Amino acid sequence: MSVRIGDIAPNFTIATTQGDIDFHSWSAGSWVFFFSHPADYTPVCTTEMGRTAQLAQEFERRKVKCLGLSTDTVEQHLGWINDINETQNTNVQFPIVADKELKIAQLYDMIHPNESETATVRSVFIIDPNHKVRLIMTYPMSVGRNFTEILRVIDALQTGDQYGVACPADWQVGGDVIIPPSVSSADAEKKFPQGFKTVKPYLRYTRVDK
Repeated sequence: MSVRIGDIAPNFTIATTQGDIDFHSWSAGSWVFFFSHPADYTPVCTTEMGRTAQLAQEFERRKVKCLGLSTDTVEQHLGWINDINETQNTNVQFPIVADKELKIAQLYDMIHPNESETATVRSVFIIDPNHKVRLIMTYPMSVGRNFTEILRVIDALQTGDQYGVACPADWQVGGDVIIPPSVSSADAEKKFPQGFKTVKPYLRYTRVDK
């Protein structure tokens, strides 16, 4: 199965380090950062799990739940968490899915056979409170994720949803946003009383509070 942006994220029930979860019930009303790892007790994965834990307050501030996945057992995950906490100076509080039989990895197309037939690549899914997939990123096994970008794109998605705008290249919180071409200039004047700058008829910038 291939999961695409705009799809409803497939539901599943699975064992995790915090007990069995029904994904849709567990995530209801929250954004989700769902991310996969090739295996427990591997170096790059250890740093990524640790970084996710270190950023717990940043995710919470954005109303985002974190859910990791690795194709090992709950028992192996729990042992690995001890190593993560020790080596990364943190405290992992989010659940990690135990996908030993690769059911969720296959459901979400996390197995790329030319990379490995049994280990997942580093998949990222940002899922909104309505269970809709809003972003997909895929990293190779040898490269750790950019968590600054993960937080940035969550901010961009939430800003877009709140104000009905788009975000330009390299956008950061507080920067100019773009008024979609589908919004007429007359409607833009009503919707954005703070004003906007027209560079081209299809390229109009404004600022919003975030």
